[in-house]
Amino acid sequence: MATSSQSVARAARNGRAKDLAPRSPQVVREVETTFDVPRGFVLPELSGPGGIREIGGAREEHLEATYFDTDDLRLLRRGITLRRRTGGSDDGWHLKLPVPDDTPGGGARRDEVRLPDGRATRTVPPALAGRVSVHTRGQPLAPVVRLRTRRVERPVLGPDGQVLATIAEDRVSASAPAPDGSSTSVTAWSEIEVELVEGGPSLLTTIAGRLHDAGASTSAVPSKAARALADRLKELDAHHPAPEGSGTGPTVERPRAAGPVRAGRAGAVVLEHLAAHVRRLQNHDPLVRADEADAVHQMRVATRRLRSALATFRLLFDRTVTDPLREELRWLGSVLGAARDAEVIRDHLRAVVRAEPPDLVLGPVQSRIVTALGTRYRTAHDAVLAELDGARYYALLDALDQFLADPPVTAAAAGRPDDVLLPLVAKTWRRLCRLQAAIPPDDAARTDPVSGRDRRDAALHEVRKAAKRARYAAEALAARYGRSATRWARRMEAIQEALGAHQDTVVIRETLRELGVAAHLDDENAFSYGRLHALEQARGVATTQEFGAAWDRAAKAGLHRWLTR
Repeated sequence: MATSSQSVARAARNGRAKDLAPRSPQVVREVETTFDVPRGFVLPELSGPGGIREIGGAREEHLEATYFDTDDLRLLRRGITLRRRTGGSDDGWHLKLPVPDDTPGGGARRDEVRLPDGRATRTVPPALAGRVSVHTRGQPLAPVVRLRTRRVERPVLGPDGQVLATIAEDRVSASAPAPDGSSTSVTAWSEIEVELVEGGPSLLTTIAGRLHDAGASTSAVPSKAARALADRLKELDAHHPAPEGSGTGPTVERPRAAGPVRAGRAGAVVLEHLAAHVRRLQNHDPLVRADEADAVHQMRVATRRLRSALATFRLLFDRTVTDPLREELRWLGSVLGAARDAEVIRDHLRAVVRAEPPDLVLGPVQSRIVTALGTRYRTAHDAVLAELDGARYYALLDALDQFLADPPVTAAAAGRPDDVLLPLVAKTWRRLCRLQAAIPPDDAARTDPVSGRDRRDAALHEVRKAAKRARYAAEALAARYGRSATRWARRMEAIQEALGAHQDTVVIRETLRELGVAAHLDDENAFSYGRLHALEQARGVATTQEFGAAWDRAAKAGLHRWLTR
């Protein structure tokens, strides 16, 4: 039976998403600030300075919302809320995800993903559940708190009558399921929400100042649900601290530096880099599940960067921890790789066929390419979704969280970056040079008698992987070493890109041979597949020439000297 992630993605591809979720998610950027107010608080006069013409008439609403989470409140502990609300102008399901923003006084930024109500009221729609699977990791989502809110909302109007913001005065009561399943009243409070509509961050600052003068204070809790469950959240954090490296995006705190790791030391530099790519991996998980463009590629890149950093800087960490992590990241990269490769080949061949003179395209070439590689991609993507809903993947996410929360560092992690990290990056360059020197010449015996692979192609592929590791190693230190690291990484990238294009031609030629054979067996003219094969062979020769030029630029530039400081 297909998982929810597989079902939603497949339905979206087939244009049948309405069969499973009869509505498409709408994403709205929300910018707001919440204020605590004392009993008897009166909204002050706000018109005047700041571009506010007047406060419009009040509209009263009675809202009821049920918040869903895991038993250990994994979403709330990461600043995420998932609810079903009725009674307002936007009845339905709302998923709020924190997003980064450094604008002073600009309020909290969140992406609100909305779905209208469907038939299910106590089961989270798959389209939203999939967006938080990277955090829930197989744990069921169930109601954790219910809120009733009496809201009085007023528009903040600008000089031309435009709505700059809305001010909502909320009286909230909350109840949560007790251990025996009954509903127990928890608490009640009053608050004010100011949400931007057409106004800018300075408007929030102006309004906040006036509310503060009237006795309000900026709320310290991120949501109503978090306020209602504050005691439970505090207890959970005391006994089971939330993984700090596993957030929805860059707004989540970076991992603490445990043990001997201090700011500015080698271990701290590498841990910051690793944390960034754990977040990147997790950020793209929901996009892969939704089959968004380029999502598989971006998640695969994050996986590769993590694995590469753990290899390059393995001296800094306990290898009994990092070696299994690297192996699991290798597995995840291979899972993502099949879908990515099918995507790359399909898109490239479609473009090449479109560029061919019509009289050289004999038979249903484009149709066969789209059908065969589209099927290959869908099969591979479904396999990805099955693994993303599996215990092995969730265990990998847990292991990455644990690694960042309590890094298994060695004594080397406490060293100076110049003394510890630069020699390790230099080692990637020396390895690359050895592999480049071992590339067989053009006139050497080309085929390996055991594997049947072309020796030169295989050697170039190894050089490509080594250049990628050297590039990633330099980029991991770019924040500390600036232009020197960045320029050197670009040289490595040029080598990697040239050889990446070469490897693509190798794989594409194999695919074209398969397509040509299949076309021949179906009594179609296979001429065009042979022609495309020849074009790819010529492109392969050109890419090796590009590699040679890129190598000469890197070797002659002496940019690697920054590693010997």
